Amino acid sequence: MESQYRKLTDSQWEAMKSSLPTDRKRLHSLRVIADTIFYVLRVGCQWRNLPQGCFPKWQLVYYYFRLWKSDGTLERLNWALNMRERRRQGKADSPSMVSIDSQSVKAGPFISQETGVDGNKKVNGRKRHVVTDTLGLVWGVVVHGANRADGALARRVVEPMKGYLHRMEKILADAAYQKGFMAWVEESLLGVELEVSSKPPGTEGFAPVRWRWVTERAFGMFSFFRRLDKDHEKTTESAESWVLWQNCQVILNRLG
Repeated sequence: MESQYRKLTDSQWEAMKSSLPTDRKRLHSLRVIADTIFYVLRVGCQWRNLPQGCFPKWQLVYYYFRLWKSDGTLERLNWALNMRERRRQGKADSPSMVSIDSQSVKAGPFISQETGVDGNKKVNGRKRHVVTDTLGLVWGVVVHGANRADGALARRVVEPMKGYLHRMEKILADAAYQKGFMAWVEESLLGVELEVSSKPPGTEGFAPVRWRWVTERAFGMFSFFRRLDKDHEKTTESAESWVLWQNCQVILNRLG
C-alpha cells in the first residue's frame, strides 16, 4: 500500500540529507520522516489523519516538523537547496537582488491566533510575508495577521538575513514599503537600496512588474499544495514552516 505514495528519489534525498541530523540510527529514517512531511504538504490532511500502516505515527512526524523549525534545521535545509538551485542555473550562491511582498490568505476554521482583516483585499486571515530572489526562490518568510501593514513588518522578514545574504545590493518592493521600511533599510543595511516600483497608473487587474512578478508567481505556486490553499495552522510558526517546505519541494522536483 505504501508504494502508491510518491517518495523522495535517491538524488532528491542526496540533496537533502547533508542538511539534516543523519549522524545516528533511528527506528524510522529521516528520509521517511521527510517523505511524510511532504505528503502532508501535498495532500493537506490533518496530522491525525495520516494513513495508518503507510507512515510513522503522526506524533513522531509532528515532533520532527516542530523540532526542525525551532532549531533552525529547516532554514538551513531551505538555504542549502536554494544555493544548489542557483548554482544549477549558473548563478552565484546568494542573490544580489531580492523582492519582498505579502500574500493575504483566508484563515481556516478555528484559527484565531494572529489573524485580522486586510481592508484593501477584503481578506480575513493572515499574510505570508516573503523574500524571494529573481528565480522566485523563497529565502525568508514571516506570517502575521492580515491587518498588519507591510511596511511595519518587513523588517522582521529581512533582518534575519543580515550577514548571510552578503551580496544583497537591492530590495524590490511596492509603495506600501515606503513608510517605515525604507528608513530602516537606509539605517541598518548599508549599501543596500530599496527600489519601490508599482504597476503603471490606470492599469486594472494584475500587471507584471519587472522582476517583482516572480514573487507573485511564487504565491501562485502555493495553491498547488493543499496545506497552503489557505492558512490552516494554529500557530504562525507552523504556517512559516509549510512555506519553506513548499519551496524545498519545488526545488527537489526540479532535480527529479
